[in-house]
Amino acid sequence: MLQNNWQKLSIMVAVFLVAYFMPLNSPRFTGAVLEALYMLQEYARLHVLTCLIPALFIAGAIAYFISREAVMKYFGSKAKKWVAYSVASVSGAILAVCSCTVLPLFAGIYKRGAGLGPAIAFLYSGPAINILAIAMTARILGARLGLARAIGAVVFSVVIGLLMATIFHKEDSERLQGFSIQQKPETEKRSLAQTLFYFINLIAILVFATWGRSAQPGGILNAIYSIKWYLVVLFLGLLAIILIRWFERFEISMWIESTWSFAQQILPLLFVGVLLAGFLTGRPGTDAGIIPAKYVQLVVGGNSIRANFLASIIGAFMYFATLTEVPILQSLLGSGMGQGPALALLLSGPALSLPSMLVINSILGPKKTFTYVALVVVMSTIAGYIFGAIS
Repeated sequence: MLQNNWQKLSIMVAVFLVAYFMPLNSPRFTGAVLEALYMLQEYARLHVLTCLIPALFIAGAIAYFISREAVMKYFGSKAKKWVAYSVASVSGAILAVCSCTVLPLFAGIYKRGAGLGPAIAFLYSGPAINILAIAMTARILGARLGLARAIGAVVFSVVIGLLMATIFHKEDSERLQGFSIQQKPETEKRSLAQTLFYFINLIAILVFATWGRSAQPGGILNAIYSIKWYLVVLFLGLLAIILIRWFERFEISMWIESTWSFAQQILPLLFVGVLLAGFLTGRPGTDAGIIPAKYVQLVVGGNSIRANFLASIIGAFMYFATLTEVPILQSLLGSGMGQGPALALLLSGPALSLPSMLVINSILGPKKTFTYVALVVVMSTIAGYIFGAIS
């Protein structure tokens, strides 16, 4: 009781101090507050309905419809490592999602019995190994940087996953024991082909709803962009037919309930994180956050370990919507950013963000979250430094 009262008092004192010393006369501070709200609004308009909601429904489907045996077969502790990490590392090429959208999908397979290593490989690869983003990087920022990003992202997803699995082997083995003890095998109500077709439809809705316009005029990418909503409606129609013909009503209700469970866990932390990211750095290209962009550019010039490390840290805490990192890097490179720090930011930025860290912490806990973030930052720093030295 006494401890609870002290916690309440601490919160009240903190709120009082923030209100008392809030520098409302500072244009930078008030601009940063407004920028945080703008960023939250932009995220809600551009990403929640078309990106995050479909991802939550996929996570709910994974949690309810995918049997534990299937998850354990491909991602569990007894799965062949080359199979588990191969499947996890190519997921980004299929999904092409941002660091926040991949979170419900990661939570779905992790809570269904996936080993920590393959789940982490999936978590990193989802936003990092994005074929469209890598192609844009090569086209706009140069083929060398695009190739280095592609190689680095694939290698990182496997290496970080293996390191996490090794570091937390004992804890993860204890967690997975609960999944391996089954009273009876789960019976499949649909064929493998039916389940696969169902998930292909869900992923297609996510991919085409988030399909962005290419910076280059014409081409197949913009052709798909021009008809993307027709494709979304087509796959929504197919999904409706699938649900009517192959699923029972109670299964659909349980799917929605599973999706809602993920939404309650993820959305509040995500919105808080987006607000904080907007306050600190502002929206991309605005220079309206509490930290001026000139300081960011000042510390990431050249190719020192310090510049690469700071670029990795900045990338880790900033929020990048899918593909936005390319024009941001184009601007920073034009302002004197080194090639090495540019790669370091490309390897840490899309895979991490302040909002995603908050959510990952709620799923894995602080120790595993800190280790994962530290591995991404350190490896990005080393890769950036080596790339800068040979460029």
